[in-house]
Amino acid sequence: MELNRGLHLAYCTNIHRGEDWAQTFRSLKTDVMSVRDRVSQNKAYAIGLRLSDLASRELSDPAVLETFQQWLKDQNCYIFTINGFPFGNFHGTRVKEQVYVPDWTSKDRLEYTNRLFDLIAVLAPDGVDGSVSTLPGSFKEFITEESQEIQIRENIWQCVEHISELSARTGKALHLGLEPEPCGYFETSTETLYFFESLYAHHPNDSRLYEHLGVNYDTCHLAVEYEEPRTAIGALRDAGLRISKLHLSAALIVQPDDTVKGNLKAFEDDVYLHQVIEKTRLGTLNRYRDLDTALAAGGEAEEWRIHFHVPLHSPDGDWFKTTREHTEGVLDLLQEDPQLCSHLEMETYTWEVLPNQIKNLDVVEQLVGEYEWTLGELTARGLA
Repeated sequence: MELNRGLHLAYCTNIHRGEDWAQTFRSLKTDVMSVRDRVSQNKAYAIGLRLSDLASRELSDPAVLETFQQWLKDQNCYIFTINGFPFGNFHGTRVKEQVYVPDWTSKDRLEYTNRLFDLIAVLAPDGVDGSVSTLPGSFKEFITEESQEIQIRENIWQCVEHISELSARTGKALHLGLEPEPCGYFETSTETLYFFESLYAHHPNDSRLYEHLGVNYDTCHLAVEYEEPRTAIGALRDAGLRISKLHLSAALIVQPDDTVKGNLKAFEDDVYLHQVIEKTRLGTLNRYRDLDTALAAGGEAEEWRIHFHVPLHSPDGDWFKTTREHTEGVLDLLQEDPQLCSHLEMETYTWEVLPNQIKNLDVVEQLVGEYEWTLGELTARGLA
C-alpha cells in the first residue's frame, strides 16, 4: 500500500507455499486477498511477490503475464518488489544452506534475477520504483577460491548492465538489493562495504552501480549481528550505497542457560538455517551456522541472537526477547529522512515452523497483526 512521503509497504509472500506459478497464484487469490480485505480498506494494495525460478519462467509466458496483470487491475493491487533470494523450493522440505544455491558464481542465478527484472519492469506501476532482493553473493562456507569472488562480482555486474538497459528502455527506475545475512558471503555492514568497494574498484566512476545496485537491509539480520541501526545505515549511506529495500523483521534474543537451551529445542527445525551469534562475557562474538550446532557447543555466554524470524507484533516471552527494537530504530531513521528508502516489506516466512507458543494464530491473522503493528509504528512517525 502507498503510505505518506512516497513510501510503499507490503508483506513478502514467501510466507506462503508457491513453488510453481499455479500454486503461487492460488495463494495470492486466497490468503493474500484475505489479508488485503482486512487491512487495505479499498486503497490500492501492494503485494511483495516471491517467485521461484520455475514460477518466474511460467509467469514470463505472455498470455500468463497478461492474465496476471488483468487480475491485479481487477483487484486494485500492484507489485513494487520481488523477493529473489530463494531460487527453488522454500517450504515443506530441507532448505538450510541450499537457499543459497545456485549462488552468484552461477549463470543460473544471473539468468533468474534478470528474468525477475523483466517481470517487475512490466508489473511495477508507472512512477513506482521496481526492486528485487537477492542473496549476499553466496554462503560464506561455499567460497574457497578467489576465482569464485571474481565470478560473483562479474555476474552481479552483468545483472546491473541488464537492469540499466531495461530501465532506459521502459522508463522504470529499477534496482537490485543485496541482502546481508549471518554466515553469508558478506554479513555485516563492514563486510558489505568491503564487497561494494571491490565492485566499484573494478568499475570505477560508473554511475550505474549507484543507480541500480544497493542493499536490502533486513532488520532481523543486522540485529543478529549486534549492529546498531544509526551506525550501520549511516556507514552504508556515507559510502553512497543505495538502500534498495527495508525488510522489517525480528529475531530471537536469549540468555542461554540450561533451561533456555531446553526451551530452544522447540525452535529447531529441518527446514531453515537458524544462525546463532553468541556474545561472550568478554564481549567477543562467536558464530554458529545453525541452532543445533550452538546448542551442542556447550560453554557459557552472556547472550545469543538467533536468526529465527518471529512476528513483529509478538510480545517478549518469559525467557526470550526479540530484536524489534532494531526495527523501531530503523523506522526512527526513516522518520528523520523518508528519502532513505521507499520500499518496506514485512518478512516473517517462518510461520509453518513457529513453535506453538508463538504460532497461536492462523497465517492470515498473523499477517493482519503484523500490519497493525507496522502501520501503528509508521503512523506514530507521521509516515502512514
